[in-house]
Amino acid sequence: MDIVTPFQFSLVYNAFSFTFATMAAATAFLWLSRSQVAPAYRTAVTISGLVTAIAAYHYFRIFESWNAAYDFKDGVITATGFAFNDAYRYVDWLLTVPLLLIELVLVMRLSPEQTSSKTVRLGFAAALMIVLGYPGEIALDIPTRALWGTLSSIPFVYIVWELFRGLGESIEQQPAAARDLVRRARLLTFASWGFYPIVYMAPYAGLTGGNVTTVIQLGYTIADIVAKAGVGVLIFMISSRKSQAEGHVAGVHAA
Repeated sequence: MDIVTPFQFSLVYNAFSFTFATMAAATAFLWLSRSQVAPAYRTAVTISGLVTAIAAYHYFRIFESWNAAYDFKDGVITATGFAFNDAYRYVDWLLTVPLLLIELVLVMRLSPEQTSSKTVRLGFAAALMIVLGYPGEIALDIPTRALWGTLSSIPFVYIVWELFRGLGESIEQQPAAARDLVRRARLLTFASWGFYPIVYMAPYAGLTGGNVTTVIQLGYTIADIVAKAGVGVLIFMISSRKSQAEGHVAGVHAA
């Protein structure tokens, strides 16, 4: 277990606590607000809340694991002997990453055939990306980490292609009031997802010990907030704009 400094321990500790609160608040907002959008978009908003709920649970477990791994007493950090469990992140991602793509497809309200096809393909690619990345995350040497990171990037590239090629063609079919928000949701998804590989490569820069541990934990945490809570709020805003454009007001269809 890498020993971190008191400052690094507190920084990561507070980041985990903040993210748990953010995910829990986003869940409450999304689920309580789903009645404000048309029925056609409530599944997308519900899934957005499910994503943040799953993340909130796992961040609580990550927070507990971090706290159990170190003893902070009298300004001195010592390892307790309990290893920090990074697997919580990958279990979370295995569940939430496919759902993030599914909510984006659902909010676009494509044809049933397109929706089914894209959710299956994107969901499978997202799960494969996470599964291939985990062996590299727990690897103790750079070559092994690089190998699995490269393999994980293959489905990642496919997902990016689908976001900009496959879904890009569908954006022009969206109501004018929601079109820019859909583009922002797509770009924010891409930007936040693109940040994960950068964090994953932190050990390549020669960072070791507590430094690399802190950079990785903070980097993944920031990306999670943007990709889940940030995109979730955008999904609600898109659903609200499209509902208004289609004549839906406060849970009631206009005559």
